[in-house]
Amino acid sequence: MLEAATLLETKPGVLPWFAAGRYPLYLAPMAGYTDGPFRRLCKEQGADVLVTEFAHAESLLRGHEAVWRDLQFSESDRPLGVQIFGGDPAAMAAAARLVVARLRPDFMDINFGCPADRVTCRHAGSSLLRDLPLLEKIARAVADAVPETPVTAKIRLGWDGQSIVALEAARRLEDAGMRAIAVHGRTKEQGYSGGAAWDVIAAVAEAVTLPVVGNGSVDTPETVLRLRRETKVAGLMIGRAALGYPWIFRELKAALAGGPPAPAPTLAERWRAIFRYLDERLAVEGKEADSRDLGGMRAALKSLAKGMPDGAALRGALERVANRAALEVIAAEHQQKWATA
Repeated sequence: MLEAATLLETKPGVLPWFAAGRYPLYLAPMAGYTDGPFRRLCKEQGADVLVTEFAHAESLLRGHEAVWRDLQFSESDRPLGVQIFGGDPAAMAAAARLVVARLRPDFMDINFGCPADRVTCRHAGSSLLRDLPLLEKIARAVADAVPETPVTAKIRLGWDGQSIVALEAARRLEDAGMRAIAVHGRTKEQGYSGGAAWDVIAAVAEAVTLPVVGNGSVDTPETVLRLRRETKVAGLMIGRAALGYPWIFRELKAALAGGPPAPAPTLAERWRAIFRYLDERLAVEGKEADSRDLGGMRAALKSLAKGMPDGAALRGALERVANRAALEVIAAEHQQKWATA
């Protein structure tokens, strides 16, 4: 992992996590999944760069504290970027200034890739791939608004298979002052289905001079090594492969280092991660350990149980778990049953 102390740039224009031959692994921002406690689990397992879940520029400008709370991070999370989305250049610029003044992230990131209807209906996210002049205008406005802070952007290939615009979008974003671009190798219409088009991502990396981070279908050490060998992408972004399994980062880092495969997490290690996640979420939300208001935490707990023995029954129990004490009972029974598995 990159330490906070490395965040001074080694030469003008080069973000430190790309300098000196580094090949960073990003945790992709995924709304509803990559909150602060989960990001920290991934960081400890080797994620080099973190990005917050996205925040709507207008919500930030209106001072919605729940949105600001979701953007909080600790010094140990660095390097970290705050991701924002919106369709109005002035609002995006103003929101970026507020974020930089209040949180001092290592970079700002603009979401031009989200395929969700609740985002595209606001003429934001991947809908801007149908309006590249506006996409460029937004990027330039944000970069000009926070000259002291690097600005990056994330895009998809295009709106659909008949409108692949990633290459033109990347060139416009480079001209607008972006310092790196992440390219998700699917279209808006694909959502998260089908394989990522790595030939297009590779072409973008060949065509621009700024770092391109590839995203999509990166889920095994073999894939990471092949993409590093065969493309000019400067790093990789891990999304769904990390959901519920932060240990994917130590497996990928071990492969990149050329060492032996990283050990799979033990059952005890997985349960420790689940409890740590729950405790941090309770603390963030100001709830006591005996709180029965676990809300969306249950979904994350079920996700962290992915691949554990007796998975269906375990996820069912986690769906109904009442509080931390009840989770302790579930964990004890599960570990006793599978101690020798």
